[in-house]
Amino acid sequence: HKVLPYDAIHAFAPVSLIGIQPTVLVAAPARHFKTLADLIAAAKAKPGALTFASAGVGSASHMAAERLLVAAHIDARHIPFRGAEGVTEVMAGRIDFYCVPAAPAVPLINAGKLTVLAVSTAKRATLLPNTPTVAEAGYPEAEYVFWGGVAAPAKTPSAIVNKLHDEIEKVLQVPEIQEKLKKLGVEEQLLTVAQFDKFVSDDMAGTLKLAKDAHLQPTD
Repeated sequence: HKVLPYDAIHAFAPVSLIGIQPTVLVAAPARHFKTLADLIAAAKAKPGALTFASAGVGSASHMAAERLLVAAHIDARHIPFRGAEGVTEVMAGRIDFYCVPAAPAVPLINAGKLTVLAVSTAKRATLLPNTPTVAEAGYPEAEYVFWGGVAAPAKTPSAIVNKLHDEIEKVLQVPEIQEKLKKLGVEEQLLTVAQFDKFVSDDMAGTLKLAKDAHLQPTD
């Protein structure tokens, strides 16, 4: 496996966190997994036999799955796709599981086209309140945060960064904006500029550690 290098962190200044979007672990209904424990038991019974989809090498869906593999000490084959092809393959039963954002997965879960096993965030997703977290399922180290934020060029003066941050947070409090984000499954988490800077640094450090633990290599 190969992932993109993360040296780009030094090319921007974190401004504001927009929110966190829970990632959900979904499986092919044909596999008859009911819980995360079922999937892990199947993976341990036949190491390397299960397959998982992603939106591409180094994508959030790829890294979320790799974190689960490392946390559960299991192995599975990575099959990267583009667009929605991976979801289609899981629904058809040709791929075993996929870590995807909650919002687009919920309609398919409700229709019985995907089986949801867990969410990767520290708390349960608002869109899937009855679905346990990976920590509740016994694998807290499998937590993975899929987030979105705003950044400025690295040498942007702090006064401008702070002004941008304050204006963005005002926009995030507009009811219409909050409603749109809610429909997308984005959960609010207000951070100061300093807190967001640390959040980004910690996230990048965690990703680099994951790449090392999962034996991933940077792309050219």
